[in-house]
Amino acid sequence: MTKQFVSFVKDLYQTNEFIPLHAPTFAGNEQQYVAETINSTFVSSVGKFVDDFENHIEIYTGTAKAVATVNGTAALHAALYMAGVKANDIVITQALTFVATCNALHHMGAQPAFVDVSPISLGLCPKALELFLDEYAVLTETGPVHKATKQRIKAVIPMHTFGHPVELHELIAVCAKWQVSLIEDAAESLGSFYKGQHTGTFGDYGAISFNGNKVITTGGGGIVLCKTLDAGKRTKHVTTTAKVPHPYEFYHDEAGFNYRMPNLNAALGCAQMESLGAFIDNKRKLALMYADFFSSSAYKFVTEPDYAKSNYWLNAIICPDHQSREALLKNSNANGVMTRPIWKLMHRLPMFKNAFRGDLSYSEFIERHLVNIPSSPVKSLG
Repeated sequence: MTKQFVSFVKDLYQTNEFIPLHAPTFAGNEQQYVAETINSTFVSSVGKFVDDFENHIEIYTGTAKAVATVNGTAALHAALYMAGVKANDIVITQALTFVATCNALHHMGAQPAFVDVSPISLGLCPKALELFLDEYAVLTETGPVHKATKQRIKAVIPMHTFGHPVELHELIAVCAKWQVSLIEDAAESLGSFYKGQHTGTFGDYGAISFNGNKVITTGGGGIVLCKTLDAGKRTKHVTTTAKVPHPYEFYHDEAGFNYRMPNLNAALGCAQMESLGAFIDNKRKLALMYADFFSSSAYKFVTEPDYAKSNYWLNAIICPDHQSREALLKNSNANGVMTRPIWKLMHRLPMFKNAFRGDLSYSEFIERHLVNIPSSPVKSLG
């Protein structure tokens, strides 16, 4: 399989050079807008492109207010703060995620609790969430607490793995029953829709990343999607050092964050947003070609759930066994086609090894079998 796969990918990308997992594409006004920013001298957190970029995201996602930040982790950190997560709170999330999800929790002083992912989405499983709460939580007048430790269980963070939306309506129902906040880690899912509505707009807050390997990039950057204008106004205040507006005085009314996205990065993002539709179309065509290539093999290509339209940020295959996965990883990388295993499960990392967790059987299966494959837009498919 490895030889056929390497040959197929090199033919797709029409190169014998190294093929990365996901590279940024600059095909529009990026240089023009960045140069305009430099010429204006407004390269930091004040400038028209920051507001323009937020407006682009609001229109595209349908969120009430978007607040741009320096990166996706900062966006998630700010969302947790806005949702009222405090030190010693428990926040339930998936063990199968990028470490930034849990780092944001850690730096809030909160503790993660891990539940399994769903075979439908590879994101947080509503059934696993309910089982965990039934076993370990009790609902009090002020919300759920952990039965043994009495810690407050404040929020749930599903992550839309590789851009595939989780089962949101089912998760929302569990969160409503248990009176916990839902915060979407939508870092990977710009351009993904659940039953016609953009990811990141269902929960109390959503967080998106614009790192260099995402569908669009601002170099480094993120954004908080806020459900109401009031929440957006306060999020912007908190992420801009909580400075009270004044022509010249410096007065800050709380300990805020210095998380505002620089104008230079936002300029890049504005140009990227102009190409987003074309990027998504191209990536969906690529996914169809991968699905066809693997259809007659023992390797299962990961497809979008029936209820969703995914951006297919990172394409993935589930190998028939651990040995075939290791062989594919070793041989494809040795031949200039980048592939990678999925992240180590969070409870295997030293800082989260003692976290509460439920049964993680499917997460462990995916950890042993999944491989990500090249997913950059292909020029010939444009």
